[in-house]
Amino acid sequence: MARILVTGGAGYVGSHIVRVLLDRGRDVVVVDNLSEGNRAAIGDAPLIEADFGDETMLDRELAGGKVDFIVHMAASCEVGESMDRPDKYYANNLARSLRLLEAARRHEVRGIVFSSTAATYGEPLAVPITETHPQQPTNPYGETKLAFERALAWHQQAGGPGYVALRYFNAAGAHPDGSIGEDHHPESHIIPRLLRGVLEGQQEVPIFGNDWPTPDGTCVRDYVHVLDLAQAHVLAIDALDSGAVVAEAFNLGNGEGFSVLQVVESVGRVTGKRPPTRFAPRRAGDPATLVASSDKIRGALGWEPEFPELDAIISTAWNWHRTRPGGYG
Repeated sequence: MARILVTGGAGYVGSHIVRVLLDRGRDVVVVDNLSEGNRAAIGDAPLIEADFGDETMLDRELAGGKVDFIVHMAASCEVGESMDRPDKYYANNLARSLRLLEAARRHEVRGIVFSSTAATYGEPLAVPITETHPQQPTNPYGETKLAFERALAWHQQAGGPGYVALRYFNAAGAHPDGSIGEDHHPESHIIPRLLRGVLEGQQEVPIFGNDWPTPDGTCVRDYVHVLDLAQAHVLAIDALDSGAVVAEAFNLGNGEGFSVLQVVESVGRVTGKRPPTRFAPRRAGDPATLVASSDKIRGALGWEPEFPELDAIISTAWNWHRTRPGGYG
């Protein structure tokens, strides 16, 4: 059985990928320094508590063909922070990732599934965005993710591992059984902030800009349930394993965008209480609208979201937050 190493596997999306892999009986090992992740999120999966770019650790864990595939989730992922701290994003998302890639090539890892982002596209020229859309990032987060995508392509051409880059949009929701979910400190994502606002009656949640060129003036995003993202990563591993895919990029999205105000309204419907909000200035580096076309991965790998409706996505997140108000504790 192929062994799969998941970097950042104790994080929000990574833990859901680990859960799906374990549920399917796959051989999984997690690498996470727990700076952002939670040990409790990965259950009984073996954990190597280390930086994913630690070359000594990588040589030890990858030597002798012990790992067949890598799912690379570990990254810094805040657009606003990347505008203030580009050094952090180049160091983590690119320099460390290159060390991981070079180790994977050195030890003949067969394939890498890379957690990329819609931020590589920048401000869209057309919506929905397809994989052929020009990639012109407007922030260091997207720029560093794109740089690693290109590194994957060049390494593959030079005899390195095959790869699938998954460019996804806004991850949201939680496992339907309520056992794992989103637990960031501090939290910057809009859905958990709104839900915590309902639960805790905390200060108003900022909505960054109400003068965008969108129907209601607030940013429009394509929200994808975290478990649907996890299923796509597993499909990508299987495609690399079978040889159906060698070097490819896919978008992951519902194909339908929702504005921030529509998300606020959905939270109100699901919880029965409208969350406290306030308008704030735009954030640097934010595009007005990001909506994906996921036709390519649906056709090539048979991916089909199980939770396409916004209220359904938010309902699973609400179940997690209301039953685990302290997160993982």
